[in-house]
Amino acid sequence: MTTKTFLAALTGAAFIAGAATAQDNPQVGGADMFADRTMVENAVNSPIHTTLVAAVQQAGLVDTLNGEGPFTVFAPTDEAFGMLSEDSLNALMMDENQEQLAQILTCHVVATNAMSDAIAGMIADDGGMHPVPTVGGCTLQAEMSGDTITLTDENGRSATVTIADVQQSNGVIHVIDRVLLPAGQAG
Repeated sequence: MTTKTFLAALTGAAFIAGAATAQDNPQVGGADMFADRTMVENAVNSPIHTTLVAAVQQAGLVDTLNGEGPFTVFAPTDEAFGMLSEDSLNALMMDENQEQLAQILTCHVVATNAMSDAIAGMIADDGGMHPVPTVGGCTLQAEMSGDTITLTDENGRSATVTIADVQQSNGVIHVIDRVLLPAGQAG
């Protein structure tokens, strides 16, 4: 299935799913996000996550992120992926690098439903920095910068949560402005 076919199928499924309301969920990229839809169903509707959706498909993670969860996903925007070199991103999207891409993406996933107030509480309880172990085996360091959560990967790369608490049927998404990488990987 091509990326366009996949996106069209998911978009169609999202519209067929019913007239769900966005309630108090924040919009992402100007698009409504629906708390009764999965992460993949909502991400397909986000105009600022097209690269992430393509990467999730290429890495074979669609079924996982459509699963029951709960998950917390720190979701890099297209602009965040644009900070990677074009050669690096193109290489990651090749079939022979599917495992590496999956590891990078799962380093953005935590196997729990962690809203921003809970993360902020853990940061405060830990004296200003809280380790966040991810499904991909990475440990991110969460800190507060004013009222904003920042995450630092094992390479010292920092991402800021730009949109917090986007509720999904299987967890929560926090939009971030940088792709985080496992130890020793450069972008």
